[in-house]
Amino acid sequence: MSAHHPKRRHAVARHGQLTSPHPLARLGIIAAVTVAVLVVSIGSVAGFAVWESLRTITVNAVEIEQDADAAPLPPSIGEIEGGANVLVVGTDSCEGQDIAQFPRCAHDPGGERNDVTMLVHIGDNPHRVTVVSFPRDMLVPIPSCPRADGTGSYAAMSSQMMNASYMYGGLPCTVMTVEALTGIDVQFAAAVRWTGVIEMSDAIGGVEVCVSEDISDRHTGLNLTEGTHTLEGEEALQFLRIRHGIGDGSDLGRISNQQQFMSSLVRKLQSEGTLSDPSKLFSLASTALQQVNDHQLILDKNLADPTRMVQIAMAVRSVPYDEIVFVQYPTTYAADGSHVLPVTSAADVLFDALRANKAIELTGESSQGNGVTVIGEATPTPKPTASATPTATATPGGTLSPTPTPTEAAVELPGSIAGQTAAQVTCTNKEHG
Repeated sequence: MSAHHPKRRHAVARHGQLTSPHPLARLGIIAAVTVAVLVVSIGSVAGFAVWESLRTITVNAVEIEQDADAAPLPPSIGEIEGGANVLVVGTDSCEGQDIAQFPRCAHDPGGERNDVTMLVHIGDNPHRVTVVSFPRDMLVPIPSCPRADGTGSYAAMSSQMMNASYMYGGLPCTVMTVEALTGIDVQFAAAVRWTGVIEMSDAIGGVEVCVSEDISDRHTGLNLTEGTHTLEGEEALQFLRIRHGIGDGSDLGRISNQQQFMSSLVRKLQSEGTLSDPSKLFSLASTALQQVNDHQLILDKNLADPTRMVQIAMAVRSVPYDEIVFVQYPTTYAADGSHVLPVTSAADVLFDALRANKAIELTGESSQGNGVTVIGEATPTPKPTASATPTATATPGGTLSPTPTPTEAAVELPGSIAGQTAAQVTCTNKEHG
């Protein structure tokens, strides 16, 4: 199977035009960030009490299959040992949505799909973070998944769109599908719905994004002028959903657009000291708890535990920007031009490196769908204290400082794997047809 060439224009995966907020774009990252930021500073007893209040989320938690030989996590507040894999999905459910914001939900066709599927891999010793986005239109085998009501299992399917896995068997089925595709064991999983994204982006205080030219998209209602903008709430949701009007208009370009959002979010959380500010964390924790109660944020039973959340957050709070990598699962277009197929030979290089906790080096383009362009580099600069909080700095003239060269040999990923690091500043490209 040949690798997808990012500059091919004659076979673009497109979908029918939409007049309402469907499908959901790369929204699940907000849930991942929720896990990362809902942690208190070490020694803050009052702050940790917030986590104790989150035990109520177990009422709405779901159960995913676990490796019987896997050792249980220690019940401590320190960093998680041995790393972790967290699957984060964003779904198109109309449950609890505002009809005025989501007109499609007035005539809900039913079914809930994982239009966002992201695997967050956290390495250990040293800590590294890799976020793998799986295209929703990628045709993959879906294993036999248990029914939510416990009445048996769905039959296995040899080739279905990735976003059908949640519709068939909920979060556990999507976990099983990703595990079968990647060979990676998933210990934790979360799902977020539309309103949950809006509320969490408000609580975070917005994320700065860049667009290279004016963008006006009637499908999402997003209108942005050329330059940088700080987006939150519904506008952030629109940016995460936008596909028409950027890059090559495909879902692949949209993934890269979301990676810009995620990278900027990481830099904001580190530069503003969110992970060491109990008041900010309390606000985020309160918002997340409300989204769980409103059924807009769903966690598996392993993740729905304050101690485990803290352990995961402790592991990722100080990872250098250049060690936080966002990639897209490599694909090639199917014969119909509307779906994509997995390029497993290239993906194996990525997942072998993750299992070995090797540093990885991107050699491909920042986007498979011409969604973004790299415009600069940002590097965390520690303050002259032991508990320094990294910040992004720029040199005179506006050029961002370069990322330090890694001291160990990194695994070079195949050129068919597109992506960026949190150290790279990117800007969304307007579609030119």
